[in-house]
Amino acid sequence: MAKVTRDDVARLAGTSTAVVSYVINNGPRPVAPATREKVLAAIEQLGYRPNSVAQAMASRRTNLIGMVVPDARQPFFAEMAHAVERAASERGKLVLIGNSDYVDDREVHYVRAFLGMRVSGLILVSQGPSQRAAEEFAAMEGAKVVLLHRRPEAIDDVAVVTDDIGGSELIVRHLLEVHGHPYVACFGGPVESPAPGDPVIDHVAGWELAMAAHGLPTEPHLVDAPFHRYGAYQVALELLRSDRRPPALFCSTDDQAIGVLRAAQELGLRVPEDLAVVGFDDIPEAAFASPPLTTVASDRDAMARAAVDLVLDDSLMVPGSDTERVRKFPSRLVVRRSCGCGGDPA
Repeated sequence: MAKVTRDDVARLAGTSTAVVSYVINNGPRPVAPATREKVLAAIEQLGYRPNSVAQAMASRRTNLIGMVVPDARQPFFAEMAHAVERAASERGKLVLIGNSDYVDDREVHYVRAFLGMRVSGLILVSQGPSQRAAEEFAAMEGAKVVLLHRRPEAIDDVAVVTDDIGGSELIVRHLLEVHGHPYVACFGGPVESPAPGDPVIDHVAGWELAMAAHGLPTEPHLVDAPFHRYGAYQVALELLRSDRRPPALFCSTDDQAIGVLRAAQELGLRVPEDLAVVGFDDIPEAAFASPPLTTVASDRDAMARAAVDLVLDDSLMVPGSDTERVRKFPSRLVVRRSCGCGGDPA
């Protein structure tokens, strides 16, 4: 069967190939509604499929959005990537996802590859200071970049973040004031990974503010632990077996908290009676943990939509644009049973 061409569509619709092009590309010139309907009907009848590669070469932009995350296996990043994909689909865009694995070279590799593919824009969930990523953005003329979840100091592009400090302070104050714990320990991130702009740094900062407001020291109660449940489980086993076992524990991520719950169960400790545990992120598994996990939530769907809208916003490329540089979404407390409340498990 011969390949259907744009000329075939034009002949059937009784118009020029230029008009067919205007319909397919939504411009640059307007097309009368009746003519547009004829072209669309011809496309449907002939089964014509535009060459998206050729269109991208002509416009110097594809219908793709690049997204780089530290590790899509982690539930929080998987949820965020899925939310971005849904929002992009609503705008007629596809999303390419690359995992940096918390390695600077890999992050730069994906940034360079996606920008080289002339994506419509890049959404970056950065894993570190990203000075090299910032240099890539500067070298690629016309690159549109939106930072999501965190804003490293090295990059001043538009960012969509949540109120990590406020959310952490809120949940720690809940443990201290509502449940009356004498202090709250904190699982921060690994010693070598936190950097300015890292949300985990802000989670720890919020914990410190809540502790300070109650005149409590923090240094002896900050525990270095991997972000994922497997490493946090091992650290929790050691802590909970020791004479330093805290009455309450704030974990910087829900994944850490799930690892802690597993360790407590193996050691025969009751949560929340022997140990109150809370997390941050409100991943789907939090509601199904045993017991259901009290945590901090942000509106991931709204953040994803904001990131997609911003990365497709041409005003980002206008010098002196008054586009808001940082859009911060509020955090909210989600009360379940792991803190000692009889909250809704869902």
